[in-house]
Amino acid sequence: MVSRAERTPFGEWWWTIDRWLLFSFATLMVAGILFGLAAYPPVANKLGLSTFHFVNRQAIFLVAAGLLMVGTSFLSPRLVRRLALILFMVGLGLVIATLFIGTEIKGAKRWIFIGGFNLQPSEIVKPAFVVMSAWAFSQAMERKDLAILPLAIAFGLLLSVTVPLIRQPDLGQTILVSAVWSAMFFLTGLHILWVLGLMGLGALGLFFAYRFLEHATDRINRFLNKGDADTFNTDQALESFFQGGWFGRGPGEGTVKRSLPESHTDFLFAVIGEEYGAIVCLMVVALFAFIVIRGLIVARESTDPFSRVAAAGLVMLFGLQSFINMAVNLNLIPPKGMTLPFLSYGGSSLLSVGLAAGMLLAVTRRRPKSSLIERHQSYGASASGEPAHA
Repeated sequence: MVSRAERTPFGEWWWTIDRWLLFSFATLMVAGILFGLAAYPPVANKLGLSTFHFVNRQAIFLVAAGLLMVGTSFLSPRLVRRLALILFMVGLGLVIATLFIGTEIKGAKRWIFIGGFNLQPSEIVKPAFVVMSAWAFSQAMERKDLAILPLAIAFGLLLSVTVPLIRQPDLGQTILVSAVWSAMFFLTGLHILWVLGLMGLGALGLFFAYRFLEHATDRINRFLNKGDADTFNTDQALESFFQGGWFGRGPGEGTVKRSLPESHTDFLFAVIGEEYGAIVCLMVVALFAFIVIRGLIVARESTDPFSRVAAAGLVMLFGLQSFINMAVNLNLIPPKGMTLPFLSYGGSSLLSVGLAAGMLLAVTRRRPKSSLIERHQSYGASASGEPAHA
């Protein structure tokens, strides 16, 4: 046990961190290993690798993501902003570099090979972009007389990220960051006309993506014309849920996963459905929903505009990515090539989610020092004969 009177960095961290969020993230990490033991070995055997190749690598990435999450959660909001600025500049530079020297996989240049590791720079950019946008929006909220400048910076941040993502192309990440950015814009108290305008721009962007991006056209056509197109991935995912039923076939007993492409990344949720059943799937959904709701509640309680907007943006980034992945597995939306946070295999994705979770924990920490300063000032005012206000 850690005493509340302990003034060490760890003691202050333990009593100011939101432990509900912390333990929820830890639960997802442990579940990622358990579910990975069912999903990863068949993929490794198919590729001629050792049976536990992906399991071992995922365990290493999960430890790294956990350390990154805990380490980042010790930062103050100011240091979170500085870290986000550095990561945004480096990550955006790498995203642009992928257009020229990136590794092309399935018609898209989203990865860059660095030091024996295939890195997806857009994953680094996402949490940094959310924090930088939150700073711009919070400045617009605090400086209403000069709000046009920080809003212009926010629009510039959005364009600087979405343009290279569309060029890769990566429509899924573009939609994700645009949706989170729009939600944070809404939280700043914009007029209803702005909401309608952003919705119109989003619909127009999807139309142009469908007309001029072959990658997006193919995926949307396959989703809309299920009987006349190649829908093998989603068909196999749905079959996994049907085979699993309510209680699943048991760990390691699934058969559909052996023929399901990308069962360890994009379609891990379908493997969970086959081996553990719909009840466990609902428990996973409930855990993700709890994190989102808890994060929004803590964000609402924050008195600092930046911390409030940043926390809301980070938790919406986490929740929307989870929703998109699970909706694709259930064939509710076209495939997006997006992982399930903390559960799907992928080094870049895990490090990005660990960073985002750490930033969320950092900006939602209770800051007892500020209340002590206010009490000290109140005491000084009352001692000098001036009225003190709580």
